[in-house]
Amino acid sequence: MTHEYIDLQTVAHVQGAVRLPGSKSISNRILLLSALSQGDVDIVDLLASDDTAVMLAALRSLGVQWTEEKTATGTIHHVKGVAGVLPNKSADLFMGNAGTAIRPLTAALAVIGGDYTLHGVPRMHERPIGDLVDALNAAGTNVEYTGNPGFPPLHIKQGKIHAQRLSVRGDVSSQFLTALLMVAPLMAREHAISIDVIGELISKPYIEITLNLIRRFGVTVEQNGWESFTIQPGQVYQSPGTIHVEGDASSASYFLAAGAIAGGPVRVEGVGKDSIQGDVRFAAALEQMGVQITMGDNWIEAKSNGVLKAIDADFNHIPDAAMTIAIAALYADGTSTLRNIASWRVKETDRIAAMATELRKVGATVEEGPDYIKVTPPAVITPATIDTYDDHRMAMCFSLVSLDGAARKGNVMRINDPKCVGKTFPEYFAAFAAIAK
Repeated sequence: MTHEYIDLQTVAHVQGAVRLPGSKSISNRILLLSALSQGDVDIVDLLASDDTAVMLAALRSLGVQWTEEKTATGTIHHVKGVAGVLPNKSADLFMGNAGTAIRPLTAALAVIGGDYTLHGVPRMHERPIGDLVDALNAAGTNVEYTGNPGFPPLHIKQGKIHAQRLSVRGDVSSQFLTALLMVAPLMAREHAISIDVIGELISKPYIEITLNLIRRFGVTVEQNGWESFTIQPGQVYQSPGTIHVEGDASSASYFLAAGAIAGGPVRVEGVGKDSIQGDVRFAAALEQMGVQITMGDNWIEAKSNGVLKAIDADFNHIPDAAMTIAIAALYADGTSTLRNIASWRVKETDRIAAMATELRKVGATVEEGPDYIKVTPPAVITPATIDTYDDHRMAMCFSLVSLDGAARKGNVMRINDPKCVGKTFPEYFAAFAAIAK
């Protein structure tokens, strides 16, 4: 247990602009697609974080060559594609707690075949991967569990793909479907491959990111609503040449919420109305709470119109950004209900339980259910020491509780283990301080 913490003084007003780090979801998808494609890819503004470092290290262990070039405006990663044939047929891969890395990589290695082990931090070994492994093994791959069935660590051996239809549950994590879609062209050598979704597909905007990027790498996916997806045979990932990583829309949520809570205007740069990320819809949720939102092609701005309105809404489509709404609810005029968020329970931590525990520390009344959370704000927010559960989003969310200092000047919010933000946004607290002057 780390004893490191950061103390945040209460702040009455925030204002300014923040340039967002690259999207984690886009970064790790682009890295794997680049590695699998024919030709060399230049990736501009790749996110620099724990989760992308894990993917980069794994690709290097698999024999994929890449270099990083620092430029005046940012970074360019040069990746040499291997056209679906990995140079190293065996590797031991440490995946940290990066769901966006382990799930697609598991699928790719299972389809390509070899002798690979994948493992991560203890929490990673509690995050489900069974639905993905079941779908892959039913198609002829050879993936074994070396710990608890249904969870990493994994041992992947050579299999033989024989199926032309795969099916996967859609209601636990959209990353399982993302992983299968990304490797489907590798399976569709001679026959079309279809993937059927069992049950309701959650987090659809993340599948939209996946489909968008697969198209950017030259592969067509035929879609029958959200029920099934088909990839025709003989398609190969082709380098798009240069590809830019959008700013991270989930990270944008904290700064937009800050503008909503404590005046603003706060502008985030790197995402805008043309974003391929569903989490930009977070701005619409803030609008429902009475916040003034304006958008450009590559920016979004939030400004407060006074007390926030309580919200009762389904957040299945934006589960990560929805955590920030639970914090905004502390500043609303009544009880807010966030529904259809069961996926919170299988993330970096059990986020429903963690959020309920920490919101109660600051005085909120909280009701938690299997797939919902209800937050009633306190009359006055109580200063507290917030635990973060090795979850980057818990740390970033609860930084916002230091805002609106009018009622409690001189009070301090303490955030334990602030370094956990390194998973997606290592410079977060510096960026937050810059708007909270």
